[in-house]
Amino acid sequence: MPKVALVTGAAKRLGAACVRLLHVCGYNVVLHYYSSEIEAKQLADELNAIRLDSVALVKADLLDLAQVRALVVQACQSWGYVDVLVNNASLFYPGAIGEVEESDWNCLMNSNLKAPFFLSQGLAFTLKQRQGCIVNIVDIHAEKSLLGYPVYSIAKAGLVAMTKSLAKELAPDVRVNAVAPGAILWPDHEVSALQKAEILQKVALQRCGEIDDIAKAVKFLLDDASYITGHVLTVDGGRTLYS
Repeated sequence: MPKVALVTGAAKRLGAACVRLLHVCGYNVVLHYYSSEIEAKQLADELNAIRLDSVALVKADLLDLAQVRALVVQACQSWGYVDVLVNNASLFYPGAIGEVEESDWNCLMNSNLKAPFFLSQGLAFTLKQRQGCIVNIVDIHAEKSLLGYPVYSIAKAGLVAMTKSLAKELAPDVRVNAVAPGAILWPDHEVSALQKAEILQKVALQRCGEIDDIAKAVKFLLDDASYITGHVLTVDGGRTLYS
């Protein structure tokens, strides 16, 4: 029986890269999406054409706890079990001090921290049965907060803490780790050429990473790191070497 991975926010960008690599490696994938329905269906159709009935689509709003719990049920029903949870889905937008509303706090905390926790908790039984793994996609700014993004940075710091806490709580049956990307993909909102150049000046390798760099790190923690748990693997080209 193939391993089954649930990847959240999997229709585009980093999530889609993880889905493609895990699928190539023989996984069946529960592909979670919310607003990116067209991209999700295209990706599922593409991969199911390669290997029949190997990708299942599940739509859920991760800001709604009832839908998070329903996602757990649907993921388990797809093939009867889940081996891997990749908590990738994330909201990312600024909110300077003095401008943050409670709705901003709730959206950023729910997507980046609350949903990953309740997904992990809901899947704990099947993950323990399958000696499975959880990988959380965090951020280098969990350690050094990003100016103008306090709530996002706080939420990702919480996800790092959750990674380490669940590594203890779910041991020895389930390994829990995280990947912290640096400059991999520019945000969907516009970033000027000057801003990009300023960021890359503080990257030791002097270039932006690729989404496959993150997917490969996730795959390593899932399949090739049997004695690693509670660890945050930073994939940033040396960005955190600089202040």
